[in-house]
Amino acid sequence: MDESLFRLAIFGGVFLLCMVAEFARPKRPWRESRLRRWLINLGLILLNTVCVRLTLGALAVTAAVWAEQENVGLFRWFALEGPMAHILGFIILDAAIWFQHWLSHQWSWLWRLHRVHHMDLDLDVTTALRFHPIEIILSLLYKAALVILLGVDPLTVLVFEAVLNAAAIFTHANIRLPSGVDRVLRWLVCTPDMHRIHHSIYPNETNSNYGFFLSVWDRIFKVYSVEPKDSPETMVLGLEDYQHQQELGLKALLVSPFNFELKKTLRRE
Repeated sequence: MDESLFRLAIFGGVFLLCMVAEFARPKRPWRESRLRRWLINLGLILLNTVCVRLTLGALAVTAAVWAEQENVGLFRWFALEGPMAHILGFIILDAAIWFQHWLSHQWSWLWRLHRVHHMDLDLDVTTALRFHPIEIILSLLYKAALVILLGVDPLTVLVFEAVLNAAAIFTHANIRLPSGVDRVLRWLVCTPDMHRIHHSIYPNETNSNYGFFLSVWDRIFKVYSVEPKDSPETMVLGLEDYQHQQELGLKALLVSPFNFELKKTLRRE
C-alpha cells in the first residue's frame, strides 16, 4: 500500500472510532460549541496539510529511504539490524518526541508556537492535530534529522508515524474508559485521563505528562501526574489568560506567536 494511503487509513479509522466513542461515552460535558471549535481546529488541520504537501511532504519516511540508499546512520555503522533495530528505533523515536514536547514548554520561542495547541478550551479528537503550521514544519525537520542520524529503516519510521498519529487522537479524545482499564494501560501507554492533566489550567499540571504514546518517559524524568487537582469531569482546560472562545479564532491563533504584546500564558512552578 502507498505510504500516504496507509497513514490516511490508520488516521481515518482511529479518528472515526474515537469520535463515535466521544458521542457514545464522553468523559466530560463540552464547555464550548463543538461546531465552532471543530471549524477552527479542522481549519488548522487543513492548512497544515496543505503547507506540508506544498513544502516537505512525508519528510521522515523520505529521509529514512535516503539514509537506507546512502547507507548512513548509527544503526548501519554499528551493523544493528533485524527486530532489534526496529524495536530500538521505535523506542528512540518515541523518546525523541517526548523530549521535543518537553522542550516546547521550556523555550519561550517554541512555546509561542506550541501554546496554540494548549489554547483549546475543550479536548477531543480534533485537538490532537491542532498545531501551528510552523510547529508542524519544525517537527518534520526534527524527525527527519533524527532518522538520518540514527539510520532508522523506512518501515519502522512508517509504523512509528502511524502509531504516533493514532496515539495523539486517542489521548486527546473525550472518552470515558473504565478506571481499571485506564490504570492498567497507563503502565505502558498514555491514556486520555493521563494526558488531559497536561491540558489543565494549572501550570504544574501543564508541565507534566508530556508523553504521546509510551508513558514511561514521564515516570523516568519525574514529571508524571497521576490525578488532577480538580475532578477530571470539571477541571478547567486551556491557558489561564485565554478562557474566552471569541479570542481564539483561526486568525488569532495563526498570528499569536508573532504578537509580542500577548498576555502571560503560563507561569513556571
